[in-house]
Amino acid sequence: MAIDNHVDRFLTHVVVEKGLAQNTVESYSRDLQKLCEFLERRDIQDVAQVGNIEIMSFIVELKSRGYSSRTRGRTLSAVRMFFRFLVGEGSLGVDPTANIESPRIPAHLPGILTISEVDSLLAQPDITMDRGMRDKAMLEVLYATGIRVSELIDLKTNSLNQEVGYIIAFGKGSKERIIPFGDTAGQFVRKYLTTVRPRYAAKGGPNPFLFLNASGRRLTRQGIWKLLKRYALKAGIGKKLSPHTLRHSFATHLIERGADLRSVQTMLGHVDISTTQIYTHVTQERLKKIHQKYHPRA
Repeated sequence: MAIDNHVDRFLTHVVVEKGLAQNTVESYSRDLQKLCEFLERRDIQDVAQVGNIEIMSFIVELKSRGYSSRTRGRTLSAVRMFFRFLVGEGSLGVDPTANIESPRIPAHLPGILTISEVDSLLAQPDITMDRGMRDKAMLEVLYATGIRVSELIDLKTNSLNQEVGYIIAFGKGSKERIIPFGDTAGQFVRKYLTTVRPRYAAKGGPNPFLFLNASGRRLTRQGIWKLLKRYALKAGIGKKLSPHTLRHSFATHLIERGADLRSVQTMLGHVDISTTQIYTHVTQERLKKIHQKYHPRA
């Protein structure tokens, strides 16, 4: 069987059996396509011909083509899963990725906003306008819950429990988690639901999603990212932003105020607490800067 066919079976497996998110599956598909192209150039057409040397050569080639250690690590992770799948189902006797170390990823501290910057950003939407009210509700939810932008656009009207004050989000691997959203976000979401959303929904027909565009259709990640950058510009925030900026700010501000790491891990939906621990490094770095700036002997 051609390697491409094995890849197709693997991708079907992670969708049907593992229930992985579409974005993750597409990422696996791109990474494995790179591997297939590499093996094709070496005239390798059978997975049984792939050994440790071929996998290491593949990773080295990615480095020579300018791929970062993070990207190479992610690609190797997809390749590992692929070959483990083949071994598990009996299509291959030995895993060629065994004993191959992942590229070392340098520590990267995420960019965050100060509380005053968040306040300024969230004050930018004009809530006298329908679009501004919707944007205000969205930004408040992002900062109040720390959910990803992709999770925000997947929220449905029944994902929201206004009486208790929580949302149900589906993260990576379609894993469900419950996150409180607080009074401020709840106030603006209620206003959006009672005034703006009915008008938007009337233009596009029945739609289960919570946040809609002016045509009554589901919002896109790119659309939310563009409005976030526009409001940051209006607020005079010169920092480089990412779609995760409010998520990073949410986690850092919680930890700075004494929230325990496990609770933050649960709200963010991190599988491994080591992923959440990056935010303790952020707070430590900020404390160092404050000390250096204000202490007379720093």
